[in-house]
Amino acid sequence: MRLRVVFADDNYLVRQGTAALLATSDQVELVDTVADPSSLMASVDQHQPDAVLTDIRMPPSFTTEGIEAARQIRARHPGVGVVVLSQYVEADYAFELLKDGVAGLGYLLKERVSEVAELVRALYEVSRGGSALDPKVVEGLLQRSTCQSSSPLLGLTERESEVLQQMAMGRSNSAIATTLFMSERAVEKHITAVFQKLQLSEESEVNRRVTAVLTYLEAGGTTGPPRT
Repeated sequence: MRLRVVFADDNYLVRQGTAALLATSDQVELVDTVADPSSLMASVDQHQPDAVLTDIRMPPSFTTEGIEAARQIRARHPGVGVVVLSQYVEADYAFELLKDGVAGLGYLLKERVSEVAELVRALYEVSRGGSALDPKVVEGLLQRSTCQSSSPLLGLTERESEVLQQMAMGRSNSAIATTLFMSERAVEKHITAVFQKLQLSEESEVNRRVTAVLTYLEAGGTTGPPRT
């Protein structure tokens, strides 16, 4: 069964180009393309897609309309995943999108659109309630987080940081093991160490993963020390 997707971007050429790229995948059915947030909400209400792909900057202010739309969609249609596209690595925007929870949300750079397989993977991930972060965004967040002298992430080993980085991209333990060339058992041990060092040992597995990722994002996405 193909993934039903609605795409939003105010630029006509971008809409047409992205639609053409998605049409090359037999895993996706693009059910609608729209140009603004209100049209996006109406389209989601009407079509009930599996996932939404939306630009972060749309009318009227061309700032964070995509983030606001993502929040509304997730609130009104919890089963619909949303991937937000940004032209640049904007750590503050990434944190703003994910600060209330990472489930069903993704943040990719627009350049990733041309990599159809990766884009489709991200759409599938959020449609299943997972998360998807662009590797360049995660790299930028990691670099910024290490500059925070009070960051709890400074206590992590290099390998633990790599595992947390992969978690922030929405990857499962098995996918992390494959990416980092280690056993799944080793990944589990590193994740347990991350939870302990971030003092998340008393929470459920799902909540600990979300909180760990948010700690990671918050340390890299703010100018001050992480909030407690």
